[in-house]
Amino acid sequence: MWLEDFTVGDHLRSPEIAVTAEEIVAFAEAFDPQPGHLSQETALATPFKGLCASGWHTAAISMRLFVDMGFTGMVGAGVDLTWPTPTRPGDRLHLEIRVTGKRDSRTKPNQGVVEVEYDTLNQDGECRQRTRTRIVVWHKPVE
Repeated sequence: MWLEDFTVGDHLRSPEIAVTAEEIVAFAEAFDPQPGHLSQETALATPFKGLCASGWHTAAISMRLFVDMGFTGMVGAGVDLTWPTPTRPGDRLHLEIRVTGKRDSRTKPNQGVVEVEYDTLNQDGECRQRTRTRIVVWHKPVE
């Protein structure tokens, strides 16, 4: 995608990805081995009261969906993300994406910055992650 492909006000929706208990545990064992992510039994004793994905697992799923939508060949220039509710086994996650800003680079004439907000929602519309990001995007080459 090129800078010219973005319009402030664009709204996009990604396909869904299903989240399984096995994937939650595997991610946790590899990257975030806290009790709430390792098994239903250990998670019951946490404030989450049941197995949930690491926020970083939700972020990784969200990134996969973002890239699958065609947001590739870009450079992240900052991100702010929150996890209002935990991702659970059986969730089917998708992104609701909004383009909120766009500008040319002040110093590099071949690129610009696009501001995007997106929510990672489950099948019931519950927000699992809220993301605001700025991405560096190149202008389409002149042919």
